[in-house]
Amino acid sequence: SEGDKPVITVTIEPLRYFTEAIAGDNFNVISMVPKGSSPETYDPTPQQLVDLAKSKAYFRIGYIGFEQTWMDKLTDNAPHLQFFDTSRGIDLIYDSSHAHHHHDADEPHAHDSIQDDEHQHLLGVEPHVWSSAYNAQIIAGNIVNALCAIDKGNEEVYMERYKSLCNQIEHTDSLICHMLSAPNADRAFMIYHPALSYFARDYGLHQISIEEGGKEPSPAHLKALIDLCQAEDVRVIFVQPEFDKRNAETIAQQTGTKVVPINPLSYDWEEEMLNVAQALAPQAEAKKKNKDPA
Repeated sequence: SEGDKPVITVTIEPLRYFTEAIAGDNFNVISMVPKGSSPETYDPTPQQLVDLAKSKAYFRIGYIGFEQTWMDKLTDNAPHLQFFDTSRGIDLIYDSSHAHHHHDADEPHAHDSIQDDEHQHLLGVEPHVWSSAYNAQIIAGNIVNALCAIDKGNEEVYMERYKSLCNQIEHTDSLICHMLSAPNADRAFMIYHPALSYFARDYGLHQISIEEGGKEPSPAHLKALIDLCQAEDVRVIFVQPEFDKRNAETIAQQTGTKVVPINPLSYDWEEEMLNVAQALAPQAEAKKKNKDPA
């Protein structure tokens, strides 16, 4: 039964998806930040801290607000617990000026930056590392290494499941590349909270954030965003469930753009990645479907 299995605690739902895909039935995987809560501001309940002490290991996603605030306290609370950073080896974006460094959708992935331990404490890291198929493979590699370290008897099973997950991630990446390589696919998009920086870098897109330094935009900034939206031929504004939609709706009314809800924190990582791509290339996708035999 679930109650008899050893527990692994992770920070967010997408990380639970990757971990469960590799761990299979060997572990019960629990997210610290529950569905519908923001991992930037979430505080764990006293019961969660009690339950955490019973976990075999903790997998962190890397740099999200919850971890920056709570990681030292969690370590103090459960000193016996093994902590693993699943973002190790990811080529991090440190601020918005790096967000436009990319490779085109049809180029091979080329990221070879090495991450040092001292990066753990750097502020200003763009934390949404999982919103990228390329990064997802690195995260999966870190998870399989962690599982093999804490459960040596099942290494072969974990390696098999890891390979299967990587194949799925590669398939998702190829579908996204196909959608975004269409001549009429969007090259820029707007989003309230900049959760798709790594997605934008992977596929050579321009992400325009409505939020200004984590705060509501000023009237002057809102006006500049409306102008930028028109200049960049933006057609889609993404909104997330944890954030207010009013500014996005104001811009959409002024520019004729479409507001599209997404949830980068969803457990269904693959589906969310494809939803984003499809919103940026809906006509190309519709044509493809019409050509497919019934």
